[in-house]
Amino acid sequence: MPLFCFNTAADYVEAARQMVTTGRPALARLLAEEAADRTPDPDQAARILREFPGPSLRQED
Repeated sequence: MPLFCFNTAADYVEAARQMVTTGRPALARLLAEEAADRTPDPDQAARILREFPGPSLRQED
């Protein structure tokens, strides 16, 4: 399993795509949500979330 280095939104999107490929859609969605949060452009953030559909799985306080 590769070691991931998360510095940019693109890193999170790439990891999300890999999680889809390996059958982990819930983890892919979480990574996509983080990528969207790190993206300053709202249209780009929305595009990222559309690529990984599903309800939010975050459990925030």
